[in-house]
Amino acid sequence: MKKTKLFTIVPVVLGMSLLLVDGQKANAGVITINSQSPDTVTVNGQSGGSQSSNCGNIPPNANHILELTESMPYLRLTVESQGEGKPTLSIKGPGGDFCVMADSYSGGKAEMSGYFEKGQYQLKVGELSSKEHPYTLSISREKK
Repeated sequence: MKKTKLFTIVPVVLGMSLLLVDGQKANAGVITINSQSPDTVTVNGQSGGSQSSNCGNIPPNANHILELTESMPYLRLTVESQGEGKPTLSIKGPGGDFCVMADSYSGGKAEMSGYFEKGQYQLKVGELSSKEHPYTLSISREKK
């Protein structure tokens, strides 16, 4: 039986744990979009979180990481609650930090559209109420 030295294993385990502790990417799924992607991509999740913010109750880590491999002349991000929730969308990306609230104009959805530059966007789906609700996030290149 081959013996493994403890000093060989410890640096590898320590390195792996540091990668997981490094903030926003540990629990988020990556969504990659470019001009060859389908016109609309949808993902589901649970809104809300333990952090109270100006964007409602949001999770400590991003629900999704949106990776744009090229700038998009038009992109629409829409979060729709599948319950009685009032979703919010916190977006942190190359152009800054934004908070989008559900409103009556968008039919109770949190929606943002326009030009998005190439880069990585951290998306946190929040909730105005203190509860959590199932949601659908749609990312579309089609104009309404």
